[in-house]
Amino acid sequence: MTLLEVRALTKHFGGVAALDGVDFHVGRGEVVAMIGPNGAGKSTCFNLINGQLAPDRGDILYEGASVVGLGPRTLFRKGICRTFQIAAVFPTMTVAENVQMALLSAHGEIFRFVAGVPGRRRAPALALLDRVGLADLADDAARSLAYGDVKRLELAVALANRPRLLLMDEPTAGMAPTERAELVALTRRIVDEEGASVLFTEHSMDVVFAFADRILVLADGRLIADGAPEAVRADPAVQARYLGTPADAGGGARP
Repeated sequence: MTLLEVRALTKHFGGVAALDGVDFHVGRGEVVAMIGPNGAGKSTCFNLINGQLAPDRGDILYEGASVVGLGPRTLFRKGICRTFQIAAVFPTMTVAENVQMALLSAHGEIFRFVAGVPGRRRAPALALLDRVGLADLADDAARSLAYGDVKRLELAVALANRPRLLLMDEPTAGMAPTERAELVALTRRIVDEEGASVLFTEHSMDVVFAFADRILVLADGRLIADGAPEAVRADPAVQARYLGTPADAGGGARP
């Protein structure tokens, strides 16, 4: 069953088409990668889906209804959550407080934290931190975390809203290979447990082929491939525009 459907999505900046008539879908419980060269339109597509931009033409259907014109906060409450390439956490707050803030926001209670009730929703925050392996660091300042742990915290913050669609923008950027593998395994386990869907961008082809059920390939604002990982890896158009030779495709994209 389809959770997200994008129809003829088009966005121009000046005379340049960042997206040009793009169609795709994400099924319930499906993990879909979106790859392509820099400037292919991936970030624009994400910004359109989570309401930061409005399309020039086309439609975005979520759970069967158009969400064009809705802002990020409204879409967040509907279950569309986004993580960013540069992790967005509050560095002066503790690890637990970051997740508490997200829980309070999800329940429309953010004023309670600001009003000085830092213990509010601490128990569920600790439970989320335990799921991502950060329970022992709950009372540490977020700024003291190693980069890989910041990414885990960002995942816990996203999970606070019980997302049905998780948009992940370069989730393993800046991470060592071991950290990448651990984060991918953790995210896959959690989204399977939650029954959530994932749409993610990623430059590491090792991560893409290990994590994705299906791969979308953008180039010059157009969708040039949509299929299972092995089919996309073998697609001559994808090799020519992005992956290089089949031997190159296993370890990473061309610059």
